[in-house]
Amino acid sequence: MIDVQSLPDERGIGIQRVGLKDVHLPFQIRMKDGGFQHVQGNVTLSVNLPHHFKGTHLSRFMELLTEWSAKPISGKEIRQLLAELCANLDAAEAEISLKFRYFLPLSAPVSQISGYMDYIGEFRGSLNRRENLFDYRLGAEIPVMSLCPCSKEISEYGAHNQRAVIRSLIRFTHPGKFIWLEDLIALLRTQGSCPVFPVLKRDDEKYVTESAYQNPKFVEDILRDSVLALRTEPRIKWFQVEVESYESIHNHSAFASHTELNQDLQN
Repeated sequence: MIDVQSLPDERGIGIQRVGLKDVHLPFQIRMKDGGFQHVQGNVTLSVNLPHHFKGTHLSRFMELLTEWSAKPISGKEIRQLLAELCANLDAAEAEISLKFRYFLPLSAPVSQISGYMDYIGEFRGSLNRRENLFDYRLGAEIPVMSLCPCSKEISEYGAHNQRAVIRSLIRFTHPGKFIWLEDLIALLRTQGSCPVFPVLKRDDEKYVTESAYQNPKFVEDILRDSVLALRTEPRIKWFQVEVESYESIHNHSAFASHTELNQDLQN
């Protein structure tokens, strides 16, 4: 049969990224404790396409993803996946984003009743075979509470509070200086007015409510505290962090963001 995708194209336009988006497949995510967790992944996967090819072979993307979905994966395996994709498609560059909902056990602050807290994790990588360059970033979305300092200050009683989310993306200092998703979550989940918990009894709810009231933070405060926390981790050479607060007294969100490169590691 004719391989239409491999036929020549005369327009002389190379395509920087072509591939698949919103691919849902089961994956096995490696955990810090040595096990792995079954998750549903949402994948965006792409390669570059030279100007002389009409199209790429999208079926090979799915074949590769299906193969990788059957074995445990972490950031360490992302490079191998991209290298295999480039080899299968004779491509020089490839990129992937693998997002998934990740569950960790978390005990209530007073009753110590345990439940599972869900976070959004992301493995994001790009490979340039021509220059032998690999870039990997680890991402996490972490829910927290925020309580408005202004509202507390001007009100005779009470203060508006709401759920917020800290979204972070980091690069490591060195391939051997690996950071687990559990480490990143633990670093940031306490940066709001109070952490969020999956199971709360009455004593726990009292604790959470009063803790947030005693620790009011604007979205800017949560961002700055997150930046300070990320700076304490020597394995991180670059980070991007955003905080979004789902305002309870407005029909809009407030946000703040920051990107930073560790100046000591620029070279």
